[in-house]
Amino acid sequence: MFNHLPERVHLREVGPRDGLQNEAVFVPTPVKQEFIRKLADAGLPHIEITSFVHPKWIPALADSAEIGAAFADFGPVGTSALVPNMKGLEGAERAGMKEVCVFLSASESHNKSNLNRSIGETLKELGELIPTIKRNGIRVIGSVSVAFGCPFEGAVKPEQVTRIARQLLDAGADSLSIADTIGVGTPTQTQDLLEQVLKIAPAQRVGVHLHDTQGTALANTLAALELGITNFDGAVGGLGGCPYAPGASGNVPTENLVYMFEGMGIHTGVDLEKLLEVGAWIQGVLGHPLTSASLKAHLGRKERAAGRAQSAAV
Repeated sequence: MFNHLPERVHLREVGPRDGLQNEAVFVPTPVKQEFIRKLADAGLPHIEITSFVHPKWIPALADSAEIGAAFADFGPVGTSALVPNMKGLEGAERAGMKEVCVFLSASESHNKSNLNRSIGETLKELGELIPTIKRNGIRVIGSVSVAFGCPFEGAVKPEQVTRIARQLLDAGADSLSIADTIGVGTPTQTQDLLEQVLKIAPAQRVGVHLHDTQGTALANTLAALELGITNFDGAVGGLGGCPYAPGASGNVPTENLVYMFEGMGIHTGVDLEKLLEVGAWIQGVLGHPLTSASLKAHLGRKERAAGRAQSAAV
């Protein structure tokens, strides 16, 4: 097992977008900016910073224009933003974004709930949107949501996912993101699905976006790694969820990924201690506990150390 491990993996931090969009309160723009800077300082090579969606639908990201303009050009750190339609693209272009993510669902019910359109209608729109994005010199990630299961319809067939993914690639998407939006996947399911996806795209053009509702995200990550996948999304602290996927928990915690990969001798470029401190900081900002096991362990160690120091002082 694990005879051909890669030397490194590429992590994409989605906390500022996928994480904060699910928060009940609006996080002030300066705090979001500090959050992104702290993540970059911890060594994250790529950060999904916001979504150019109408504030009516995602009020938590109403400041996308300001966030985009501040971080579209962020030195060696890659940044991207979600765009749902031509209007969103216009906002991303004004901000100067160099990479965007377009998306649709693998089930009709979730796509209707999320985008208020059928899959066919969305694919037609993306068939026009993606070439426009490419002509403007912007890279495109094509994301397929609820690829492992739908909160309304249940199981999703792999051939449905690959049919959509193929059309995204044919339209010009540079890479794919296969998302377990509600966190129901298992390792065997992950491999079965990705084996089909890898028939239409090389591993270096495929990433996975896993949520941890059932506690299987790390196991599914290893299943993807065995197939040669090296692009993984995560959110510090396990931030996130999906406004249109009832019961879905947050993303796989980025610090859990870093701990696992580095422990396996796979380089991430991320400073784990700094990342854990970012998790502790954003948890304090939000005012509620996050789900990450690594973060809980880190905070427990700090509390014990503080207790010992206090006892010694007395």
